[in-house]
Formats: sequence, C-alpha cells, structure tokens
Amino acid sequence: MTTKRAEPDACSLLDTDHKNVKKLFTAYDQLAGSKAASATGKKRQLAQQICAELTAHTQIEEEIFYPALREALKETDLLDEAEVEHASAKDLIAQIQDAEEIDEMFDAKVKVLGEYIDHHVKEERNEMFPKARAAKGLDLVTMRELLAARKEELMAEQTATA
Repeated sequence: MTTKRAEPDACSLLDTDHKNVKKLFTAYDQLAGSKAASATGKKRQLAQQICAELTAHTQIEEEIFYPALREALKETDLLDEAEVEHASAKDLIAQIQDAEEIDEMFDAKVKVLGEYIDHHVKEERNEMFPKARAAKGLDLVTMRELLAARKEELMAEQTATA
C-alpha cells in the first residue's frame, strides 16, 4: 500500500520558504564573529538575501494568506500575534538593511531576527497551518499558486531595485 502524499498547498510553500531562510541564517551564524574581510562581504550578502526573502515572505502572508485565514477561522488571535511578530521582524530588517558597519551589533541584529523567525515559524507550523488545513472552504492548493506568483513578482521587484 502506498501512502498518498498531500498535494502541495499554501502551507507547504510557506514552509519551504521557512526552511530556505533557516539555511541562510545557519550560513550566517557560521560566519558571525569573524572579522576577516572576506567574511564581512559574505555576511552582508547573506544578510541582504535573508532580508529580501523575509520581506517577500511577510508580504505574501499579509496580502493573501492571513486575510483568507481571518475569513475562514473563528479564532484570529494567532493571526494578530503573527502580524505583531511581522512588525518586529520588519523593524530589524530595516536596521540590518540600513547598517553601514558589519560589526558585533550587526551580527546581533541578524541573530535576534533569526530567533524571532524561529519562534514565528514554530507557531505557524504547529498551530496556524493545521488550523488552515482544517478550515472549511479554504482552497490552499489554489492559494499556493497565488502566493508563488506574487512572491515571484516581489523578488523580481527587489532584484530590479537592488
């Protein structure tokens, strides 16, 4: 007997984003604390990549995923918390993007951003995604296509302005 794998949906797309960003944070952590010139350039590049990924990710959640969940779920306190977490992350992202120096404070900001994101991902994975998948009338498979298309647009815009 074969196990039928669920069709990729909005939650699986968002979770793939989470895993990709986690890899970037891990790569950054391995360089953190190094003052070598080569590490400094690589840290800035990784930090900018993390910020770009998270900016697009939070935007597609706020534009498409969260509003749909607000309509489908009775309890929305998880969504309220997620939006507050997004605001904190956006503040740190702005500080990282605007930083002139790649120093200990820069490393600290990237580390704290990573910790925020870890917490946020756990809540989405363990609480929000199961509720989304159980919600009646929420077409997460179609939503996945909308999220993917919008993310592609946002990443292209960021590349064009970089």
